[in-house]
Amino acid sequence: MTQRIKVTDLPEFDATPFLDSETAIAAYLTDILEADDPALLASALGDIARARGMSKIAKASGLTREALYKALRTNAKPRYDTITKVCGALGVRLVAQAMPARASKVKGLTRHSRGRARRRAA
Repeated sequence: MTQRIKVTDLPEFDATPFLDSETAIAAYLTDILEADDPALLASALGDIARARGMSKIAKASGLTREALYKALRTNAKPRYDTITKVCGALGVRLVAQAMPARASKVKGLTRHSRGRARRRAA
């Protein structure tokens, strides 16, 4: 008979030991950004800051260490300027990419143009 393991008994995963190169950090952030979750992004930036040294990143970003911990904790909702300061201190930038075309309910319209069509119809 196999023994069942409770999820609560599993150790929490810590990504910081794996964030040891610019390539690893870029790949990690790219995957996180694809999840489209602001709280997850804040947490991931916190992982990277811990891997680089929280005090060093706090000083480079112009934030206090305590404010940095608070802004980058799990389920935090940091302001955009905080994200940009932290990214600058980490030596990374967030880049916009075109999204693959999504199937539209209105034939031939993208998500953006559907919004314009609705406003015109109103």
